[in-house]
Amino acid sequence: MEMNPVFAAPCGLYCGVCIIQLADRANNQKMKEFLAQFFKGKLPNSENLTAADIHCRGCLSDDLFYHCAQCFIRTCTHEKGYEGCHECSDFPCRIIDEFPIPVAKKVILRAIPHWREVGTEQWMADEEKRYLCPQCGNKLFRGAQQCNKCKAAVSLD
Repeated sequence: MEMNPVFAAPCGLYCGVCIIQLADRANNQKMKEFLAQFFKGKLPNSENLTAADIHCRGCLSDDLFYHCAQCFIRTCTHEKGYEGCHECSDFPCRIIDEFPIPVAKKVILRAIPHWREVGTEQWMADEEKRYLCPQCGNKLFRGAQQCNKCKAAVSLD
């Protein structure tokens, strides 16, 4: 499987399993409405978040979810000339310590050391494999606790 390079988010949150990106790609209006309500007020500057704001084509694309567009990690790695945090000797830093989404922070702390070890292509392939239901093989999203197809409980993050 060929990996989409715009999914290699500098923070280690592989975009191919992001619920925002998946809902947008599927044009799932019901999920977009749910996500807007779920994230409203929980992320910086999200008080007026609507379903129309739930769109993203990957962290390195030109169509970003608003939270990703204002991400300090993207800015930091860009300013340092890094592909991602895996190249930074300061990881984990204050920006990671203060990341506002707990499950995402947990994934960042897991993913960056692995990315360092195996390189970009293998890290992305491993993230794709990780987020498959172990029971039925259905593609899952980061943060999923249950497969939406077979209803098996999962603990992937």
